[in-house]
Amino acid sequence: MTDLVLDAVADVKGVGAVALDVAALTDVTDRMVIVSGTSRRHVRAIVDRVLDAVKARGGRPVGVEGREPGDWVLIDLADVLVHVMDEKARAFYDLEGLWQVVEAPTSGHGDAAWAAGP
Repeated sequence: MTDLVLDAVADVKGVGAVALDVAALTDVTDRMVIVSGTSRRHVRAIVDRVLDAVKARGGRPVGVEGREPGDWVLIDLADVLVHVMDEKARAFYDLEGLWQVVEAPTSGHGDAAWAAGP
């Protein structure tokens, strides 16, 4: 499903698409795709293309949130969450930084810690 989403995003020239494997970090989903649109119209076009591609493959989205106002749209495909954001929202929320995992300071437990950025 991730490859299908990335191909659909590329078809409409989504900006800076990244796929994150978050399976070890959350039970909500296995992967997240984050991509920017250059305007709210472009964000909606990316969302429409992803939904069309998923439906053409026989898939059904669990949900779509934020289509209006269109600065950040979340497409829930169960195993993949797709975040389509305008550039301002993407920079502000920094989801890539939020989901980055770094090694915890020498706690002796081998735990991982959440990082707000690099």
